[in-house]
Amino acid sequence: MTQNKRALTCRFLPVEQISVKDLRNMYRVFSRYYANTDLETFVRDMSRKSGVFLLSEKYGQRVVGFSTWTEVPLNYGKRKAIGVFSGDTILEKDYWGNKALQHAFALRMLKLKLTRPGTRIFWLLISKGYKTYLLLANNFVRHYPSHDNRNKSLVGVIDQYCEKLFPDYYDRKNRLLDFGDHSQHLKGDVADITDGMRQTNAKIRFFDDANPSWRRGTELPCVGEVCSRSFIGFFRKQISNRRNALQ
Repeated sequence: MTQNKRALTCRFLPVEQISVKDLRNMYRVFSRYYANTDLETFVRDMSRKSGVFLLSEKYGQRVVGFSTWTEVPLNYGKRKAIGVFSGDTILEKDYWGNKALQHAFALRMLKLKLTRPGTRIFWLLISKGYKTYLLLANNFVRHYPSHDNRNKSLVGVIDQYCEKLFPDYYDRKNRLLDFGDHSQHLKGDVADITDGMRQTNAKIRFFDDANPSWRRGTELPCVGEVCSRSFIGFFRKQISNRRNALQ
């Protein structure tokens, strides 16, 4: 049965409002796509987050994905900044391509930016798969690492949050996070990178080269600056996509 990719809802829940049922449903999706995971570790990791975007079917309310949100205090130059760290993000394969999470995330980022107009805000993420990396590279004007080697001034932000959040696992020389051979990682048949994808997409090729051991679970730490140009570009894409869908 073909799924309606627009028939999803996305709601944000502070971590203290997440129910036991929600946790079990989230873990059901997570364990389907990730190896080396268990419920106890999943719940413990979730308790360290600020909140969760929960994706559910619009009709039936079955949980089909989620993403986490944690705010991290940072410095950029001599000024204070805010980092929003996205941890685990997963969506059932039938719904790949659905934009509900991106819309909800962008609106929450916009709200944060509007309430802190004088503060630089960064999206922080660690990517063990190319799909997560493309969310950054396709939607943030200023991001690093990038396939064209721009925005090197953001390297310091990456070093900062990795040393703050993952001091025991950060390989500063290669700028990778290595949580060990038994770390959580995408199962072998999920979001693989083919030779054809490498040849036709420079961003996917860059991710594969920058994080060559991603299949084992190593993570590529990334950062994107939240700015007006990124918001304008993102919402223009959404409007254009909706117009095309109606034609």
